[in-house]
Amino acid sequence: MREGDIINGLVKGLAVIACFDEEHASQSITDVANRTGLERATARRCLLTLAHLGYATYDGKFFRLTPRVLNLGHSYLAATPLPGLIQPFLEELSAKINESSSAAVLDNSEILYIARASYRRVMSINLGAGARLPAYCTSMGRILLAAMPQAEARAILHRSELVAYTAKTKADLAAITTELAVVAAQGFAVIDEELELGLCSIAIPLYNARGETVAALNVGAQSARASTSHMIANFLPLMRKIQAEVRPLLR
Repeated sequence: MREGDIINGLVKGLAVIACFDEEHASQSITDVANRTGLERATARRCLLTLAHLGYATYDGKFFRLTPRVLNLGHSYLAATPLPGLIQPFLEELSAKINESSSAAVLDNSEILYIARASYRRVMSINLGAGARLPAYCTSMGRILLAAMPQAEARAILHRSELVAYTAKTKADLAAITTELAVVAAQGFAVIDEELELGLCSIAIPLYNARGETVAALNVGAQSARASTSHMIANFLPLMRKIQAEVRPLLR
């Protein structure tokens, strides 16, 4: 791709949208300029354009995104068959094991939830289609990173902010790289209280008909109800059954 093919205005506008999150839901022009690294005048034009198009509101000082922004994510979900295809499998799995299950894809250094069957809330944050979590310390993230060429996975890890969310979090490059090799060899990933205390999860890759990893499937539960050893013994066979059933359906 040539640099002349890139629309810098679009790059800047998307950066402005992406800088809004749960902790920064309402921001001034200066706030956005600081968080994106854009010049204040550029941030101002981007924000006013978003407000003009209905993607943001402006009270004279602070900007907030509107629900219309969700249309951007909906376009992806509507154009991708996987979410609709996998949802019935997730619901059937969750009904059998009485735990929540999810599917996600990799988006840069994060996983993006594309489908979820929520049996009970297991995390302190709400998860659903469109939710994001760091890839390096989540079971689905490790599955997706392990499926990549090592150089590409390491490049993503170098771009990631490796935070130790708990005392059990593998948050250094060497430990994560070693873990990815283990995940690639065994074909599944388990997380034991690395993202949040009391939470464990297990994930496997979802392949298309050509054998390419296109997403990850996981089950998450409170460790008091389901340890990682329990998940491997009881949940993994059911998840692998879904893996085999979905594969020929994905072209």
